[in-house]
Amino acid sequence: MRIDIITVLPELLKSPFEASILKRAIDADLVEVHFHNLRDYTTDNYKSIDDTQFGGGAGMVMMVEPIDKCISTLQAARDYDEVIYMTPDGETLKQGIANQLSLKENIIILCGHYKGVDQRVRDHFITREISIGDYVLSGGELGAAVLCDAIIRLIPGVLGNETSALTDSFQDGLLAPPIYTKPREYKGWKVPELLFGGNFPKIEKWREEQAYLRTKERRPDLLDD
Repeated sequence: MRIDIITVLPELLKSPFEASILKRAIDADLVEVHFHNLRDYTTDNYKSIDDTQFGGGAGMVMMVEPIDKCISTLQAARDYDEVIYMTPDGETLKQGIANQLSLKENIIILCGHYKGVDQRVRDHFITREISIGDYVLSGGELGAAVLCDAIIRLIPGVLGNETSALTDSFQDGLLAPPIYTKPREYKGWKVPELLFGGNFPKIEKWREEQAYLRTKERRPDLLDD
């Protein structure tokens, strides 16, 4: 998989990809992540990528021309499955979206800034708009990093145990059940005896029940879905 991220702040984005699972995935050639500074595609001496709104109003708008040049340059080199715009009014990122995108080969992610991008960018270049929640950030970079993490960890070979991602919260529409590890007892707090019996069908049934109960208590909206 190849992910190209278009941003005005590449230095803000790079650190998550220089550590932990994301770095291991890149080092193992399981994914390529490339950062493209939008100011490199400007034509004036000031490297302007934004201007005031037509019709008046507060806030600056990212201009269509540098975005067009950057996306067009990338698309001339290869075909892309998705051109994603990170925006608060996009569809909310959920596990199913991450699952879908993890199967793609080439993705472009455009990070918004200021009041957003000229609508013509959204009309003519963007194939999918994604939000990480109902709130506004100063830019799309942190959202892009979240999206990349959610996608990359699903690529085969990235996680040490490939079945681990399949048991995460939301994969089956439920939250994950309680989990325990050593010691067996700590400060009088005991691990459920059921987990030590070796009866794996019974353990699995218990986990399913616990996942349902936890979802009902904390996220009943998932059961409605």
